Amino acid sequence: MASGIRLRIIRLTFAEALTNKEIAQRLDRDPATTLHHVRKLVDTGFLAPQSPRRGNRGAKEIPYRSTGKSWELDGTGDRALAEAILEAYLAEVAELDRGELDQSRLVIRVDPDGRREFEHRLADLLDEFKNRSTPGGGEQFAVYVAVYPSR
Repeated sequence: MASGIRLRIIRLTFAEALTNKEIAQRLDRDPATTLHHVRKLVDTGFLAPQSPRRGNRGAKEIPYRSTGKSWELDGTGDRALAEAILEAYLAEVAELDRGELDQSRLVIRVDPDGRREFEHRLADLLDEFKNRSTPGGGEQFAVYVAVYPSR
């Protein structure tokens, strides 16, 4: 899973099922390249093929949808995965128009118990909203969170 492009494919297919061609267009990539990644994601259970449909020229197309398995990914201790998560974030942010990114930075000084409390409460908040998420409705937005030592 240590691939920024695969993480972006998972995000794109969260709210709607997309064909390989649609994924390639949204990522501005070659369809053969994205198909390689789509197949790996299907093989590992991160994407699920949906019912085939007919494209605008009558060809059979298979849309793919994220399974939600990616919510279990954690870059802690896996440098390659952590770098892929950051790569996906930076690529997505680079595509935004000015003013679309709301970001904050905060340095906190607490004892180890305070840090653990902060991390647990943050994880609980993210889980709460993940469980409330409805792929077919509402506004879709992405969240990127990193906790690291401030030196």
